[in-house]
Amino acid sequence: MLTINLGVLLAVIVVLRLRRRTEARSRNDEKLTVVIVLVLGVVIAPTPVGQGIFEFLGQLASGITDSSR
Repeated sequence: MLTINLGVLLAVIVVLRLRRRTEARSRNDEKLTVVIVLVLGVVIAPTPVGQGIFEFLGQLASGITDSSR
């Protein structure tokens, strides 16, 4: 039996949708892409990979904030 990780599937869908030219997208198409990206974020957030990304972005933001002082 083949199993597909939902996070990987959503990531592939996002990459394929973002590869299209901007001019070829309608407003509804852009809204659907935003919803898919938000769902991907919710799916990834509780995983160890999501926590690592969250910590990395937090360190990056604090480094940028500290460098501006």
